[in-house]
Amino acid sequence: MMSAPVDVAVAVLIRSDGAALLAQRPQTKVYSGYWEFPGGKIEPGEPVPEALKREVREELGIEVERAYPWITRVFVYPHAKVRLHFYRVYAWRGEPRAVEHQAIAWQHPDAIELDPLLPANGPVIRSLMLPSEYAITHAGALGFELFLSKLEARLRGGLKLIQIREKTLAPQAVAEFARRVTALARAHGAKVLVNSDAALAREIGADGVHLTAEQLRGALSRPDLPWCGASCHSSEELRSAEALGVDFVVLGPVRATPSHPSAVPLGWERFQEIAAGAAVPVYALGGIFPSDLEQGMSCGAHGIAMVRGSWRNGEKPQDSSV
Repeated sequence: MMSAPVDVAVAVLIRSDGAALLAQRPQTKVYSGYWEFPGGKIEPGEPVPEALKREVREELGIEVERAYPWITRVFVYPHAKVRLHFYRVYAWRGEPRAVEHQAIAWQHPDAIELDPLLPANGPVIRSLMLPSEYAITHAGALGFELFLSKLEARLRGGLKLIQIREKTLAPQAVAEFARRVTALARAHGAKVLVNSDAALAREIGADGVHLTAEQLRGALSRPDLPWCGASCHSSEELRSAEALGVDFVVLGPVRATPSHPSAVPLGWERFQEIAAGAAVPVYALGGIFPSDLEQGMSCGAHGIAMVRGSWRNGEKPQDSSV
């Protein structure tokens, strides 16, 4: 029987251009020469944020100034079982240098050129490809043409992840709308997920599907699409989503919301409790607006998911990386 996992604090340093810092393991350690995110073992009784700062200071010679809890993943190596507490670090004092590692390098998550990578880091790099905003369509309320004009403006402004969710429209109208959204998004390099309908996602060439909580409960396997998200409202649903192998979840509602008037809001405190220790990125959902991004990230959210908030004129989340 394997012993309890070794807890490790891991720093994902992110530059303003989205590049992340990877470090090459020293010759004296297991997996010598492999590339990893910097970090190290948490001492008994040491708070994770303090361990993170200490390890970054020792390994890179810099002082962490702003870091956010992100995801926690357990990985079993032949020599050890580790629980990796990943933090995204957006501000630091000093210039990173290879104090303990053989080398360091900045890499964009969608264009990693280093090899080999430490096995536990693969899924994490994929998670870094997800933006801080997950925009949910609102055409049923705004009308097709007005919504599409707003979508095009947001895409020109850098929007990169969209969920097509139109519960009030007829199936044929949803399909036509989804084709138009996907074509627009594709022209701007954005990803599109279709709510609850994997078959439609495949038909129109969307990037993935977003599962409802009800679908999540009945799912036996992850849909065979490049990206898969899921809606969660509790710790139990989050664990189910992780077991299914989804790429990310939305958790809520954080606040009361017109789209789910009977749902009891979680509030930020309960959101933080559920999101803590999540193995996949968690978006905060429900009564959320662009100004909530900092609060959400402080509570462990990867970013924010919005319906109304994504389409208000002149507003977009201010990512902590800029």
